Amino acid sequence: MTSAPRTRREFLTTTAAALTGAALAPQTIAAAATAPPALPEPSASKLPRWRGFNLLELFNADWSKPFEETDFEWIAEWKFNFVRLPMSYRCWVEQDDWLKFKEPMLQRVDQAVEYGRKHGVHVNLNLHRAPGYCVNPPVEPLDLFADESALAACAQHWALFAKRFKGIPNRQLSFDLLNEPKDLPVEKYVRVVRRLVEAIRAEDPQRLIIADGLKWGTVPVPELAPLGIGQSTRGYTPFPLTHYRASWASGADKFPVPTWPVKDGDKITFDQARLRRETIEPWQKLAAQGVGVHVGEWGTHHFTPHAVTLAWMRDVLELWQNAGWGWALWNFRGSFGVLDSNRKDVTYQDWRGHKLDRQMLDLLQRA
Repeated sequence: MTSAPRTRREFLTTTAAALTGAALAPQTIAAAATAPPALPEPSASKLPRWRGFNLLELFNADWSKPFEETDFEWIAEWKFNFVRLPMSYRCWVEQDDWLKFKEPMLQRVDQAVEYGRKHGVHVNLNLHRAPGYCVNPPVEPLDLFADESALAACAQHWALFAKRFKGIPNRQLSFDLLNEPKDLPVEKYVRVVRRLVEAIRAEDPQRLIIADGLKWGTVPVPELAPLGIGQSTRGYTPFPLTHYRASWASGADKFPVPTWPVKDGDKITFDQARLRRETIEPWQKLAAQGVGVHVGEWGTHHFTPHAVTLAWMRDVLELWQNAGWGWALWNFRGSFGVLDSNRKDVTYQDWRGHKLDRQMLDLLQRA
């Protein structure tokens, strides 16, 4: 045991020498060079301006697969810090039993959370298909908003995740309860959200929770403010522009070829000013009540002309940046994304075997 320095000068000299030696250690230099940037500390009243993408590996039980670490690596390399995982509960339950869980499938979620920690990317878990509700077909056998057994099962799923990930900091992980609740009475939605929040907080009182707005994520719900949770909006306005010729959108094959701004003859009918009025100002009123806001999904399907997509993106990104909101593009790889979108009017750049939309990426990086 060595004796401690007896004077302040001796203490400073000894400390400086120790720090210099540590700084010169090769393993310390390597660790500092590879450490991901610190993620922002979130709160339900002020969500960070997270920027990133939706990853779809557990979106559908029929074609689910493990998450790819390279997605997290590239997202971080491109200076983004957020992924939203829209998941189907059917991926991790037995077909005939909502409450019989398949551990190997749950471990895929574990792996995604670990990839996020490793690469400095916040992971947001979302039930895109929950017991009793999904915005997409097929319709669930029971109704989450009417049947107690469906609500109890959904609450148990969120309690499972809350217990499983207790102790992981909110700067690394958050929960997004239900994807795009339909147009239903606000009291029904509040009742369901309150039940799910209670189930999560019974296992992990500190977990950051987010709820989507009503009417498919487009309408803020101030009645949820007392629960102390954030809210998520959408960036799919105007719908005929973002979902032009989308096979899953009714009537999309009859939408006119999009332009931006939208025109009817020589008259502009939709522009950035209208976007501000209809999609920003209502949510700013919610934010003024102490509710954090984030754009959980946005983008255009690959049939929308690329020049129109980029012009529209510039306007919405400017609005969100001015509002202080983050966003998650739908998706990363795929028809809305920056990789492998299969647009016919883009000159792609090769990115490690994938087709990169460099113009879109550059635009997103500047926002």
